Amino acid sequence: MKATPTLTSNLQAVLVDLIELHVQGKQAHWNIVGTNFRDLHLQLDEIIDAARGFADDLAERMRALHALPDGRSATVSKSTALAEFPAGLVDTKDAIERIVAALEAAVGTMRKVHDEVDEEDPTTADLLHEFIGRLEQFAWLVNAETMKPTAKVTKPESK
Repeated sequence: MKATPTLTSNLQAVLVDLIELHVQGKQAHWNIVGTNFRDLHLQLDEIIDAARGFADDLAERMRALHALPDGRSATVSKSTALAEFPAGLVDTKDAIERIVAALEAAVGTMRKVHDEVDEEDPTTADLLHEFIGRLEQFAWLVNAETMKPTAKVTKPESK
């Protein structure tokens, strides 16, 4: 099978977001400070490893379909859907919000292109399913760092 220009474009959009997610994860990993630093620092390692692996899997899938992945920094910075991560030290609470937003943006791109990808190549759509599931799990885990329970838990009465 040979990828059409539409499939190539859709996969390229996902690829640049995954590369940017990896790079932003490293930026956050090096520059976060504050409450729960260590937990977030370790969670970022997991996200970084997954994003880098997903990008590699996708780029190799593109090559298997005779498409040319473009992971150059200039291409990534001009075409990613992720908002820019700030320079300098970032408080863990702010970093959590930014990381969750980046994860959700990457998933948003995947969901946006999914149906067209699935129509042309269900095998590649299966890769997107895997990526979406894992990135959404990361978003939940990272976001839980600052979430508060919405209802009070009451202790059962003893008899």
